[in-house]
Amino acid sequence: MKELDSLQEILGFSFEDISHLQRALVHRSHLNEASGSALESNERLEFLGDALLGLVIAEELYRRFPDFQEGDLTRLRSALVRTETLAGVARSLQLGDYLQLGRGEEETGGRNKQRNLACVLEAVIGAVFIDQGFDMSKEFILRILDSEFETAIEGNLESDPKSKLQELIQARDQITPAYRTIDSFGPDHDKVFTVEVLANDIVLGQGAGTSKQRAEQEAARAALEKLKEEGN
Repeated sequence: MKELDSLQEILGFSFEDISHLQRALVHRSHLNEASGSALESNERLEFLGDALLGLVIAEELYRRFPDFQEGDLTRLRSALVRTETLAGVARSLQLGDYLQLGRGEEETGGRNKQRNLACVLEAVIGAVFIDQGFDMSKEFILRILDSEFETAIEGNLESDPKSKLQELIQARDQITPAYRTIDSFGPDHDKVFTVEVLANDIVLGQGAGTSKQRAEQEAARAALEKLKEEGN
């Protein structure tokens, strides 16, 4: 188990029962060529880790961004749990070096396959949960995905004018922009809202949309254009 000591150092997590980590590293192909082995593949732990990952990320996004709508939260969660993202995290933790693979999988580059890397990361998360419970697995997930959170959030802010405006105004004035509905017209099933956004009681922009949320986004977009023109 000395080999797994180095992996635990990389993970920043010490298992109380090292067999949980050992099982998380066993690819199905290894069992196909290891007749009589008492090991089992990491697929059950992968299933558990996948569920934990989704829950922890959803809770963290919900907590961090109380003003985000469902679509924004879903887009961020998808960016964080996609195979490419998880494979990148697995590479940074060198998990591919510790995978137990069958000969055929090894010869076809199994240690570098994104699917294998994403799955072993989820299996390790599942193993952390089995070993020490939810709080520790949550802490582990948020730590190893910290930089990915920042990358995903920055990318989302670029496509979300309301969040981008809030970031700018809070940095400049240490206040949060306020939105005010100033008009609405049309039948209930097809109503159009007009909204303006203010900071320090100064109107920064105005927008219209078929919902208050859309109108706020358009108002924020107009405010960003105005601030850009003014050089702010």
